[in-house]
Amino acid sequence: MKETHTLIIGASFAGLASAGCLTKAGIDYLMIEKEEVIAYPWRNHYERLHLHSNKKLSNLPYKKFEASIPRYPSRKQVIDYLEDYQKEFDIQPICGTEALSVERKGDRWEVKTNQGLFVAENVIIATGPFGKPRKVGFKGMESFPGPITHSFGYKSGRDFKDKKVLVVGFGNSACEIAIDLHEQGASPGMSVRSAVNVLPRDVFGIPILQLGVLVAPLPPRLADRINAPLFKLLLGDITKMGLKKLPYGPLEQIHEHQSIPLLDIGTLKLIREGHIRVFEGIDHIEGDLVHFVDGKKERFDAIVAAIGYDKGYVGDLIKVDESRFEDLNHSVDNQKYFGKDGLYFCGFWISPTGQIREITLDAQKIVSHIAGKD
Repeated sequence: MKETHTLIIGASFAGLASAGCLTKAGIDYLMIEKEEVIAYPWRNHYERLHLHSNKKLSNLPYKKFEASIPRYPSRKQVIDYLEDYQKEFDIQPICGTEALSVERKGDRWEVKTNQGLFVAENVIIATGPFGKPRKVGFKGMESFPGPITHSFGYKSGRDFKDKKVLVVGFGNSACEIAIDLHEQGASPGMSVRSAVNVLPRDVFGIPILQLGVLVAPLPPRLADRINAPLFKLLLGDITKMGLKKLPYGPLEQIHEHQSIPLLDIGTLKLIREGHIRVFEGIDHIEGDLVHFVDGKKERFDAIVAAIGYDKGYVGDLIKVDESRFEDLNHSVDNQKYFGKDGLYFCGFWISPTGQIREITLDAQKIVSHIAGKD
């Protein structure tokens, strides 16, 4: 058994930010990570990935990106930054240690792991909302002769050169993967089942998320109404591209539905030019023939399912009342159970001003709350 004042579970952005703040505050902690390295999700993501939030809004506490790094850092540049952060704050996670259960026992938390028991006064859950890929399931998919993979397992369009590839979904990963496939010589199509919102990544050279900070005090619906004419001018009518528009705007989508609109980095242009074809949702699969809900059908060599992640999996890990997980749909400032019994969640709320910015704010508020109790 190992005892500590505060235990951090997870060693990517949220875990490292929490560790940096605890170090600054002089608070004893341990960190566990189920993988053998820090920032495992970023090491595992597809090669083309870049931050969709600009670097100014993507710093962890007390350390900025170097001035030489471009506005939207690449996957490798992000990994380098996180490794430098680890070194600067002397963060030493206990790797290969997976949390199996988190349970309150008396006045402390007991965390059972594959490497034994950890006991702590405080626990920071820093695994984030994107830790467990959703299960891929299409009717008839067992008959498909080519590869079907979740976007979590996609690496590069090089693997699909001269192939017809169907990307399922229209989120930020789906759209960047479609761009990558086109750039690497594949022929991508996109199956888009649901209505969507699309935002330009930059507005007249200003990152859209920085503008989001400016309009954050406004009610989301009002801000969406003000922004709508400008976005339509910059992006055009997406319904003419075979896409369906959500009946509410992107800020309301984030605040009320905790889902992320697309930050367009070139997908719409490729759709207009005919390099990416848009299809309806999948009805069923028959061999290499994909049938869509509108009756159309098309043959494909491979399918990449960019269908997102299961946010609710933390409920299987932590033995507390289910109502506490409803807090994860709100910022830490508005969480009913924030810090109750020394349990904290860092980086779970989907923020309109950028996930990493929110992680930094979460970590600082969490550690301030922990320090205030001692």
